Amino acid sequence: MSTGMIIFLVVLAVAIGYAIVIYNRMVEFRNRVKNGFAQIDVQLQRRYELIPNLVETAKNYIQHERETLTQVIEARNQAKAAEEKAAQQPENAEAMRQLSQSEGGLSAALGKLFALNESYPDLKADGTMRDLMEELTSTENKVSFARQHFNDAVMYYNTFREQFPNNMIAGPTGFQPAEQLELDNPEEVRKPVQVSFG
Repeated sequence: MSTGMIIFLVVLAVAIGYAIVIYNRMVEFRNRVKNGFAQIDVQLQRRYELIPNLVETAKNYIQHERETLTQVIEARNQAKAAEEKAAQQPENAEAMRQLSQSEGGLSAALGKLFALNESYPDLKADGTMRDLMEELTSTENKVSFARQHFNDAVMYYNTFREQFPNNMIAGPTGFQPAEQLELDNPEEVRKPVQVSFG
């Protein structure tokens, strides 16, 4: 075997070895994205379980605000459906955008319910409602922390995926860019609520 052929085979072996290392690192980062979403998923499921109890408790006090309660339940159902789709493929950018949009709508609806709670002294004083609100607030905080962890994992994955020569391997092997989970319309949550007393 000639020296040129040996050099060629060594270079080829190094290139293949390097490609394998890059591929395995992308798998690792993609799995971190999936794990990060699994942490969000646990908290979102808890959130979705709390919301119907919260609405049911509020129904007894705010008879004139049925529209708000209906909006909360509808937003919850849309967010839950989007979450189920995203949970199947957390690295799917479109599924994550839909979840972000749905979660933004749910947060806006919950913001209205929280504001109504402040407007009805009997509702605010109800022990069950107070406990549910505290538990929901605690869950929201956990969702925020889990979302930050997930977004960090997405950033590391996307950065590694886009670097040269990693990008030469990412596309042909099916590693698509991942999408961070953000509230679609955070300004919606901050809008003042109009309270109607009948």
